[in-house]
Amino acid sequence: MNVQSARTDVAVLLRERDGSIAILTLNRPAARNSLSEALLIALSDAFKDIAADKSIRAVVLAANGTAFCAGHDLKELTARRSDADGGRAYFKQIMTVCSGTMQQIVHLPQPVIACVQGVASAAGCQLVASCDLAVASSAAKFATPGVDIGLFCSTPMVALSRNVPRKHAMAMLLTGEIVSADDAARIGLINRAVTPGDERQEAMALAKLVASKSSYTLKIGKQAFYRQAEMGLAAAYDYASEVMTENMMAHDATEGICAFIEKRKPTWEDR
Repeated sequence: MNVQSARTDVAVLLRERDGSIAILTLNRPAARNSLSEALLIALSDAFKDIAADKSIRAVVLAANGTAFCAGHDLKELTARRSDADGGRAYFKQIMTVCSGTMQQIVHLPQPVIACVQGVASAAGCQLVASCDLAVASSAAKFATPGVDIGLFCSTPMVALSRNVPRKHAMAMLLTGEIVSADDAARIGLINRAVTPGDERQEAMALAKLVASKSSYTLKIGKQAFYRQAEMGLAAAYDYASEVMTENMMAHDATEGICAFIEKRKPTWEDR
């Protein structure tokens, strides 16, 4: 399904399937894949469809052009300064839609892997940080440069600060300086940096590895990971113990353990 922009017949988001893997590609290369209202809605709609499709076991989020995503579409936002309220209502709407889309990634049953070929800045960096895993070209760069234009990257900060240590997050947010792919891997913003041009192949290989697991197990594990991360230590252990007990009662846990003991490959039923 391709979602069309209201102003052009070019799809702002491309969607493909490779077996059980869904591939979403940001397709506004001339605008450095900035997150226009149309693109945010397209992403949100795609994630809704994917969440309901049990045949999809992993998602790769990629982009066309030289940039992965340059953040919000500042031209689109600035055009609303002429509104009666100076654009306040529209700005609030866009930030709410964007924040909801980022949370959709976190709440999606399937793991989402960012495939970063170029610059990911501001909300683009937020998009990478919101994904469960990330593979990037060694030529890719990351930044939250809002301070350079008088607009602190407050919403990107939420995802960024949940991915990297505080001092690194604050350095990116306060200085706006660019972080290389190697440094992004070092601080945990991405999983690995690879030779330019190999990022799609590496992201797909990772997606296929993830997709080979029980989708039921991945679903409950992903949900538990993000939920326990917001808890205190004792509460997290209590919650995780309950999750693991329920997991032990599932068919795929029984099958997986038996297969391990019997030294054979498990046959998942995703339940």
